[in-house]
Amino acid sequence: MTTKSRAARSLAALLLLAPLPQPFLASASAESKADAVKDDAAPGSAQPARKASDGAGKQRSRKGAPQSAQQRIPVVVKQNGEDEPLVGDADPWLYRGSDIPHDKEWHFGELSNGLKYAVRRNGVPPGQVSIRIRVDAGSLYETDPERGYAHLLEHMLFRESKYIPEGTAIAAFQRLGATFGSDTNAVTSTTQTVFKLDLPNATPTSLDETFKLMSGMVTAPALSASNLKQDLPIVLAEMRERGGAAKRVQQAMQQVIYAGQPLSQREPIGTVETLTAATPDTVRAFYSRWYRPDNVAVIVAGDADPATLESYVKKWFAGWKVSGALAKAPSFGDPAAPAGADPANPVGETRVLVEPDLPPSLLYATLRPWRQVTDNIAYNQGLMVDAIAQAVINRRLETKARAGGSYLSASVNQEDVSRSADATFVSITPLGDDWKAALHDVRAVIADAIANPPTQEEIDREVAELDVGFQVPVEQRRILPGSKLADDLVNALDIRETVAGPEDVLRIFRESKPMFTPAKVLEHSRQLFSGTVTRALFSTQKAGGVTDEALRQALMAPITPDASTRSASNAPPVSFDNLPAIGKPQKAVSDQPTGLLDIEQLNFANGVKVLLWPVQEEPGRVTVKVRFGGGTRAMAAKDAPYLGLANYALVGSGLATLGQEDLDRISTGRKMGFDFDVQDASFVFTAETRPQDLADQLYLFAAKLDLPRWDPSPFLRAKAAAKIQYDTFATSPQGVLNRDLTFYQRGKDPRFGTATPAQIEATTAKGFKAVWSKALASGPVEVQIYGDFDKTAAIAALEKTFGALKPRVPAPIAKVAEVTVPKPSDVPVVLHHHGDPDQAAAVISWPTGGGAMGIRESRQLEVLTQLFTNRLLDAMREKLGVAYSPYVFSQWPVDMTTGGSITAVAQLDPKSVTVFFQTADEIAENLIANPPTAEELSLVTEPLRQQVTRAASSTSFFMSQLEGATYDPSRIGTIRTILNDYTLVTPQQMQQLAARYLGKDKSWRLEVMPEGKSSGTVARR
Repeated sequence: MTTKSRAARSLAALLLLAPLPQPFLASASAESKADAVKDDAAPGSAQPARKASDGAGKQRSRKGAPQSAQQRIPVVVKQNGEDEPLVGDADPWLYRGSDIPHDKEWHFGELSNGLKYAVRRNGVPPGQVSIRIRVDAGSLYETDPERGYAHLLEHMLFRESKYIPEGTAIAAFQRLGATFGSDTNAVTSTTQTVFKLDLPNATPTSLDETFKLMSGMVTAPALSASNLKQDLPIVLAEMRERGGAAKRVQQAMQQVIYAGQPLSQREPIGTVETLTAATPDTVRAFYSRWYRPDNVAVIVAGDADPATLESYVKKWFAGWKVSGALAKAPSFGDPAAPAGADPANPVGETRVLVEPDLPPSLLYATLRPWRQVTDNIAYNQGLMVDAIAQAVINRRLETKARAGGSYLSASVNQEDVSRSADATFVSITPLGDDWKAALHDVRAVIADAIANPPTQEEIDREVAELDVGFQVPVEQRRILPGSKLADDLVNALDIRETVAGPEDVLRIFRESKPMFTPAKVLEHSRQLFSGTVTRALFSTQKAGGVTDEALRQALMAPITPDASTRSASNAPPVSFDNLPAIGKPQKAVSDQPTGLLDIEQLNFANGVKVLLWPVQEEPGRVTVKVRFGGGTRAMAAKDAPYLGLANYALVGSGLATLGQEDLDRISTGRKMGFDFDVQDASFVFTAETRPQDLADQLYLFAAKLDLPRWDPSPFLRAKAAAKIQYDTFATSPQGVLNRDLTFYQRGKDPRFGTATPAQIEATTAKGFKAVWSKALASGPVEVQIYGDFDKTAAIAALEKTFGALKPRVPAPIAKVAEVTVPKPSDVPVVLHHHGDPDQAAAVISWPTGGGAMGIRESRQLEVLTQLFTNRLLDAMREKLGVAYSPYVFSQWPVDMTTGGSITAVAQLDPKSVTVFFQTADEIAENLIANPPTAEELSLVTEPLRQQVTRAASSTSFFMSQLEGATYDPSRIGTIRTILNDYTLVTPQQMQQLAARYLGKDKSWRLEVMPEGKSSGTVARR
């Protein structure tokens, strides 16, 4: 469960270093451009438009008369007074007043008690039904004494209700095959509370039972004193986990950006004071005010007949009756400029926050009042122009950063925030101490964008990107999962808008292209940066360098437009046809079936091996994965700092004759990608592309291996980012674990550590080239191509790319290649963080093993860890209330014979560390002494059965399972046993595994304590 609201997520640019834009991935990110702006998106991140399946873009009205209360979803007045749902109504409730084309796959209805619903058939994944129950109330609906109640209620509804005895909800849904936390979850935001369930293997019996349980939760929760006593410590533990620097910046951001509005004080998690003062009566009062059928929508999408799904909604919700009228929604207020502010540049509140462990980050926002609009085609066309305007500016900001500007990254993003403000956010990560130069340079780029129209070439480039983003959902409509479709409709309800089919969205977009002119984009650019007030927050690492007033004056200072980043209209064309050949095309020396489905293996004389699987069931999607080299274990210890720099710098340094800008341009209007990952025993390129782009995608990957380019600029930028990001790890216990846990699990092997700023500073562009040119040229190459493609065309493309590579040499395995594991010890390793004094983390880890020969055992260890997790969760969260989300996980490196582990982790307060170790030891010892009951085991194996069954309906599942199979054919056979390995296990086998790995004196421990505090535990006696 989470309380992460859209307001909270606006902190992304401040709490984490903004990810550097990947070179040439504009076309890959075009889908996300069209995929955005959800109500919970992050202001300050680059998300220019809404998801295509959420409807078309919108014509934004930035001015309007003040309103005292937010408008609600229109109440539908029934004409006949009957209970019969309005199935197939020619005017569904979602679309009333709108000319947006109806998505005919959704069937809308309303019950006589006012509850609205929408259902649709969707067979992805097969057998699953996704249910969402949305309550139109979040933290902004609370009174001051009720702060945190919306989220507290979310917990209490899971605790006990009409059909669920106290504390049995997790087991009840596990019996239905639903995994707690992924299939079963809930979210509380500032404006809504949503209960979620993805029911696998839905049958009439399980569907009926699921609707019964969920309806009881929402319509008849117990809300007893016992429930409150049990859930309050859990919520406070969750609050504690979200403390530290992140919490401080979140609060500062809300207070400054939304000053004077309820949003400035309304975090869904609430406050300690209001939560501890809660009583069953006060909680029930909030519940009674907002949990009503006329304030609830039920959304269902899944592999079932819509009429059947409607019947369950009616059966379990039609009898929900309440008295009285629905309460009036509270006013969310409007942003207001301070008295005397300059109307041309109304700068208001500014604040400087000193956070030594966070990268310097500046966020300023131009705010306008939010107004509910009529979601029609004209409104959407306006949003499309907004998206283009933002994309043009963001590309220019990136161009300046690449040229060695004063900032590491910067972006512009318009967002409607929690029905409280229509805001344009500008996020900046300065380089060095000269924040004024960074702010000046960003404002200068924006100033040019609102002073002069863009070129038609710039517009056409962004239009081509968006066109791909809107076209992909059309091509992949058949494979959109039901859970995503249900979530999209929930988000549309929250932002008071409609949904449209992807074909209609694409049609509207293409019909709108004549309006995408320089004059229109200039008009919308100006609207984006005009508003009621501009506010700013600057998080800096050093005190005394800047004041609130200095920040305010910098925002008020006149600015000269900077036109230097405009795209050159005379830039030479870039085409794949003009790129150098990788080598002489070579045909495969063998082409043979693998014996698994229709997957075939091609072998080339140069050592490249390929797995091909054409699958027409995944229209419009092709996934390509390339594994090469020896991974982390092949690196020398002295070269370890170069590993972390590669994720951005290796791709960004270019290939063949193409630099960063060239890669961007050559991929315009294409769906191509270049994800890079460092694994234990290989390096991996991955991309999702389309059939028409597959050949060029293969060229990019092959050329990176054989024709790498070494532009030093991306390396220097990645180096700067890594240095300023390092300190962020110390801000919380979880950050320290992210930084150091693998390092300690692998026996303090420096190759598995996180490079320090000093180590990063010592790296050079020359050294980067030396390390990675060797890695790119060495080791076996395995290519996987799965999805919708023509086999003959793919083989022809492979012959010109990977078949034409130079012969591969074995990956050089360093002398320190053997991975060691920690020695057993009761004395914990003690690390420290700089966060709040009530935050700590505890880890207990048991080394296991690795290697492909042990795959079956590794799967059974996952069953064991799920048993362990259930017990740990019950003890530490449900009974003791000292940890919000303790968990246990198993790692088993298939490509190495050592390095595996079973690890239990909890974030808690320092005084509870000893309790964690004692509890984990007791659980481990009990698993050794006593086999689990058949019932307990089934609560793990049934959800695992459903997870595997659902996952196996996609090619991505087989792609992950078959990594390395061209060099180790035994991995093909292990797929056939995967379901049995996870489900045909006995209590005795679990006991034997526990005895083998979880015995006394086989574990080692680690604590992350607040700075200045010694260990929270002592060695066992």
